[in-house]
Amino acid sequence: MGALPQGRFVTLPDGLRLHYLEAGEGEPVVFIHGSGPGASGHSNFKQNYPVFESAGYRVIVPDLPGYGASDKPETAYTLDFFVNALSSLLDALDIQRCVLVGNSLGGAIALKMALDQPKRVSRLVLMAPGGLMEKEQYYLQMEGIQKMGAAFANGELNDAVGMRRLLSLQLFDASLISDETVAERVAVVQQQPRCVLTTMQVPNMAARLGELNCPILGFWGMNDKFCPSSGAQTMLEACRNIRFVMLSECGHWVMVEHRELFNRTCLDFLAEGRR
Repeated sequence: MGALPQGRFVTLPDGLRLHYLEAGEGEPVVFIHGSGPGASGHSNFKQNYPVFESAGYRVIVPDLPGYGASDKPETAYTLDFFVNALSSLLDALDIQRCVLVGNSLGGAIALKMALDQPKRVSRLVLMAPGGLMEKEQYYLQMEGIQKMGAAFANGELNDAVGMRRLLSLQLFDASLISDETVAERVAVVQQQPRCVLTTMQVPNMAARLGELNCPILGFWGMNDKFCPSSGAQTMLEACRNIRFVMLSECGHWVMVEHRELFNRTCLDFLAEGRR
């Protein structure tokens, strides 16, 4: 238990080696996971990406640098570092245009890529994305962020008990966390250097949201303890061609707690682009 599926590896021009899962054929849909300790593409999206594959999409599920089975260098984990790595991965896979699906940090990465490379992103699906407000003023005041940082720094996540305690903050209904997911993340967190979280820098991109020109679908749980749900209002007021699904009794992982609604709503949204 806890073994992540073995996918493929690619070495980027700067020497960074990334791991990713790939399945299906058709329009590429890239799933970008969040920054929780021990995270990987599979542990975030295992209840989602197979449904997209079955619906006729080519799914790409990378492990960001510092996570999963990808390299975990001692470096500064800035937003540009992640965006450059993902962009280089898409180049290596010859993906010129795709849908980006991003959760939390993954949502911030998706937003930055859509701003920097608008021709590359056909549609955005965002679940409680980061990068919409000031870190000190908002994010660092959130219970989940505070407890996550402390638990990681103190080595409290190296066993199932500590990891389950942290993951329970991600969900409104903690009973949905499987032993498998806990084990997957414990195996990864034991390999992560502290700088993965301590050097993370995600700027406030709210002032640039009006530049986005692709269709956007967003999700936010009203019980999110990591990213304030007021971010949805920020996006709705600034962006064109955007819709948001707000959910009661839902924490930071919409795609886990309401997976059937999430999968169905996303596929309906993507189908609009095929007409």
